[in-house]
Amino acid sequence: MRFSKLTSALAILTLTSALGACAQTVRIKDIATVDGVRTNQLVGYGLVVGLNGTGDSQQVRYTAQSISNMLQRFGMQIPPSSSRAKNVAAVMVTADLPPFARPGSRIDVTVSSIGDASSLQGGTLLQTPLVGADGQVYAVAQGPISVGGFTAGGGGAAVTKNHVTAGRIPGGALVEKEVPMPFGKGGAITLALGAGDFATASRVAKAINNILPGCAFAVDAATVRVNVPPNKASDIVGLIAEIEELPVEPDAAAKVAVNERTGTVVVGGAVRISAAAVTHGDLHVEIGVNTVVAQPPPLSGGTTTVVTQPTVSATEETRAVVGLKPTASVDDLVKALNALKVTPRDVIAILQALKQAGALHAVLEVF
Repeated sequence: MRFSKLTSALAILTLTSALGACAQTVRIKDIATVDGVRTNQLVGYGLVVGLNGTGDSQQVRYTAQSISNMLQRFGMQIPPSSSRAKNVAAVMVTADLPPFARPGSRIDVTVSSIGDASSLQGGTLLQTPLVGADGQVYAVAQGPISVGGFTAGGGGAAVTKNHVTAGRIPGGALVEKEVPMPFGKGGAITLALGAGDFATASRVAKAINNILPGCAFAVDAATVRVNVPPNKASDIVGLIAEIEELPVEPDAAAKVAVNERTGTVVVGGAVRISAAAVTHGDLHVEIGVNTVVAQPPPLSGGTTTVVTQPTVSATEETRAVVGLKPTASVDDLVKALNALKVTPRDVIAILQALKQAGALHAVLEVF
């Protein structure tokens, strides 16, 4: 089968059924988190100084007001209308406060311009309190900004590399307040699955019960509750570490993900298609099922069985029929359409039509 140059425009990623036949186990810690152990988002408003004439212009009035307020804290009374500094930019500072962060530890922060500054290169963030959703200050950020790029120009020409109006300060914030992380209270641990699935939740509970008989049960598709046995009550951390290392085989619904902008089609290994015939413009696609009688070898003691073999064929104008292997899947269908120089938009339309007709047994997501 010869593929056309359109293959580069239609990327196909497939999780084949052959891979699904093998036990694909993962650790519980890779698919679930302990309820109560989480990061917290912080945000703050600050000023970046030391810019080389690339700060906010006079049209950004809140920058001038912020400069005036800052100088007032140092005993200088300067009205905002008198502030004409071009080396200052107003920014928003964001950070994620990790769980169990203690006062004095450092976290990374991201600094983003909110005015019309052309670059934050070479700037220094002044002391900026970072608050949580409850309005309390949990960290304070300050330091030189790394933008990972540059901008330069002159004589009507300019060169810019990367995004220079946003940058990071590695370890730029000091944690001032600890966020309580309650877990294991009430004699139980709650595990929250990243992707809710009843089969996965049941398997997680079964894997835990293999080492802690009768202690785990699935509350719903995304929650597993583990009762702490009395002999483990003094070592909750060790118990969680032991549970997180347990292997489990996750399950998921059959899904086809389509990105219409890039022409990317991702097909899950559990996706199946029924017999169907599709006509799209000058393209004709047939999906059928052949019935084959399989006879056992002589004197083997076996029984005669009937095997169904799905087949797919596609034609377009005077092009030859493209034959696929008997175990046809959506992946085989997409590849056949791609070999016939079908555009990504046509492939997406055909998949949507198959889903509408009930022949595509999977969740079709177009994004």
